[in-house]
Amino acid sequence: MNNMISVILGGGKGTRLSPLTKYRSKPAVPLAGKYRIIDVPISNSIHSDVNRIYILTQYNSISLHRHVRQTYRFDRFDGGFVEIMAAQQTFGDAQWYQGTADAVRQNLQYFCQPGVEYVLILSGDQLYRMDYRDMLRTHEESGADVTIAGVPISSEKAFAFGIIQFDDDGRVTGFSEKPKTEEALRPVRTDPEWFEKHGIEARGRDCLANMGIYLFNLRTLVEFLDSDHEDFGKQIFPKHIDTHRVNVHLFDGYWEDIGTIRAFYDANLALAQPNPPFELMGHHAPIYTRARYLPPTRLDGATVSSSLLADGCLIGKNSVIENSVIGLRCNIGDNVTIRNSVLMGNDFYTQSHSEDSPSTDQSMPPLRIDDGCHIDGAIIDKNCVFGRDVRIVPPARADVEDGEHGPLFIRDGIIVVPKGTTLPDNWRFEA
Repeated sequence: MNNMISVILGGGKGTRLSPLTKYRSKPAVPLAGKYRIIDVPISNSIHSDVNRIYILTQYNSISLHRHVRQTYRFDRFDGGFVEIMAAQQTFGDAQWYQGTADAVRQNLQYFCQPGVEYVLILSGDQLYRMDYRDMLRTHEESGADVTIAGVPISSEKAFAFGIIQFDDDGRVTGFSEKPKTEEALRPVRTDPEWFEKHGIEARGRDCLANMGIYLFNLRTLVEFLDSDHEDFGKQIFPKHIDTHRVNVHLFDGYWEDIGTIRAFYDANLALAQPNPPFELMGHHAPIYTRARYLPPTRLDGATVSSSLLADGCLIGKNSVIENSVIGLRCNIGDNVTIRNSVLMGNDFYTQSHSEDSPSTDQSMPPLRIDDGCHIDGAIIDKNCVFGRDVRIVPPARADVEDGEHGPLFIRDGIIVVPKGTTLPDNWRFEA
């Protein structure tokens, strides 16, 4: 794999993950208590022996830069690196990234290096585990100019994805971007027998979703980007599928696009189940992240079930945690109930230096979920202060609209407490 580089796209605004992306880029959003989303494509690349990795960033990228710099350091003799490439003005281009293809185009000069034959383009907001060597094998055996990774899905889910149309040999013949009607979906449906023929159980799935993972021959990438088109899926591929060989690579493992609040919430809670669809534990292809050297989590008479607990937490007496993710350095008081929730934890212990905001203000209140709090069905961002007996539960009414509700937000029906929020004693969520 020495002739391949990996390019991770992480420059979008992440508006669908707001307010979690108010102070950080989408790839820097915490995941599963101790990781960041960016750790997934980087770890997949490393396990696939691709150790020259570029990350294209643009919005709120400071915490992402810090995380990558502090986490990924390679042996100086093997030539590996993870390099952040932020949007910049040059003599050739003075504007920000206008789309996925434009982001790659603006950095193309750095990818055209001696010995590089393949460019692997990845998304920065997905949870999956893939060996890209398998994708390269498919690419070479088919003689493709470009290979697109696709995952089988049911037609009921097709409205949320770009759907690939292809022939019996796996050559792409068309796309339908998030088809909303049966008329739009009909020509891009896949015969389930085709999946079975290629070793994948159909299980009622009759569409192939574009995973946003592309393997290019370098010379083909240079040719495709010799235009002002801004997006791969919507513009670049539809223009070239008739003149170049664009093939599909089938993937049948766990894959989740976590670019929305609902998807992010569901994916985190699924990881906390006894038989999670995506396994974090085990020695095979672990997800790498920053080593923080935190103390073990301490429980003092608490009851915990179907949950993930990150390092450095303190959980008080008679507290109950069910079906939840508890992030780094959480300080949870006595008689607290947390259900169906994602707590991202804290960047620091009170009166210590912060990872994202190095304040040394000694007068700040303790970063703590205090005694008697009740939290259900919520995402609690980092560095929040809850007084005693704060109560946050899903609204009783089904007609509560998404949007701002006092200091909190509702997104995709999920309660979200923004980073750094302080709620006083006896505060109640009312919507």
